Amino acid sequence: MTVLSTLFAPQALLADGWARDVRIEIAPEGNIASIEQDASPGGCERIEGVVVPGLTDLHSHAFERALAGLRRPLRGLLARIGPDELRAIAGQLYVELLKGGYTGAVEFHHLHHPPGGGRYDDPALLAVMLHEAARDAGIGLTLLPALCMRGGFDGAPLEGHARRFALQPAELVAMLGRLERLFADDPERQLGVAVHSLGAVPPERLAELVEAATRGMPAGPLHIHLAARPEEVEDCLACYGRRPLRLLAEAVPLGPRWCLVHATHLDEDERSLLAASGAVAGRCPTSEASRGDGIFILEPFLARGGRFGIGSDHNLCSEAAHELRLLDYGQRLAMRRCPAAVDGSGPQCGAALFMGALRGGAQASARPVGRLAPGFRADLLVLDDSHPALCGREGDLLLDALVLASRGQPVRHVMVSGDWRIRDGAHLAEDAIGTAFRAAMRRLGA
Repeated sequence: MTVLSTLFAPQALLADGWARDVRIEIAPEGNIASIEQDASPGGCERIEGVVVPGLTDLHSHAFERALAGLRRPLRGLLARIGPDELRAIAGQLYVELLKGGYTGAVEFHHLHHPPGGGRYDDPALLAVMLHEAARDAGIGLTLLPALCMRGGFDGAPLEGHARRFALQPAELVAMLGRLERLFADDPERQLGVAVHSLGAVPPERLAELVEAATRGMPAGPLHIHLAARPEEVEDCLACYGRRPLRLLAEAVPLGPRWCLVHATHLDEDERSLLAASGAVAGRCPTSEASRGDGIFILEPFLARGGRFGIGSDHNLCSEAAHELRLLDYGQRLAMRRCPAAVDGSGPQCGAALFMGALRGGAQASARPVGRLAPGFRADLLVLDDSHPALCGREGDLLLDALVLASRGQPVRHVMVSGDWRIRDGAHLAEDAIGTAFRAAMRRLGA
């Protein structure tokens, strides 16, 4: 067996729990070839720190990195983002995500068309820019072109900046064909489909459209924005007489391929339905808090076997630990007790959230990630166990500290597909990527 490199970690989080003196052999294609516990370090690259799997950002709109912090961002700046700007913005974001503990991102891609209207000659041009940006930064990518046919449940046309999001079924199929050729035999890329929302795509046509778009992609993930705000639930009830999740479940067979992004405003029956379906609830705590969306009560959902992951969404925050912390603290505030995310019989609270996000993010990305085990991608984080928040902690207690109390930069190194992308907190190409980002922002006048 050919081996690209061999790592030795004093402590690592493996698929079946914590282990010491771990030898990790990485194959040339970037998968983990073998793992041995209680091994010797001879002939290995020795890792100073604690090795854990990298997390997946299961919901990102990369272009919104350029809009973060603006009061009325969609009037002007969004209308000027072109292909070069999108590549530069996404490249900067992906570097920041890597530094923040993510080794993969799922792009819910709905910025399709040129500023000012019309169509690009290449229908997938902006999607290709996201692929190029991910390659520049060295992050894993699941790309989901988003179908968007109308402006709401009332069938209103898309207006203003939203016309850049418009994508009809034939356009989606053409885009997917282009991307399938680009992604062929690339283990760092996965392709799927997003449905912008039930307001944007007629539910009565959803099954037909999804089947047509995903023909030939039996493993491709399916994502949808759902029940983010009470107004969406009210509009859905007024138009269809059913709440969004019920309407979705009647339209398509829900299952593990699906990720329901936000899903904040579900009733008890809907939470049970979502948990039983095996679909992932995509939680984006920072973005949801910034919009005042509300809080998804996690504990009863997890008790029913529900699955979740975390996403950066509008990209106000690029740190995975911060997203998990806000997720947990929101539960404590809503339920007025501590800890709220798990009961006292299981792992520590922060550790349970971290491991739940590993599983849910991997499922939502449809890539072999989220575990340190043979056959999975060699995507891993090296945590700095001398960091003030982590020193003296081991195992689940170290993950608790990472999620609930860390500050600064607790992630020392980041590896994606067997290649080091972050070393000692710095990205190997961040100067060039940062220069391109700053130039793009100056052109945009932000």
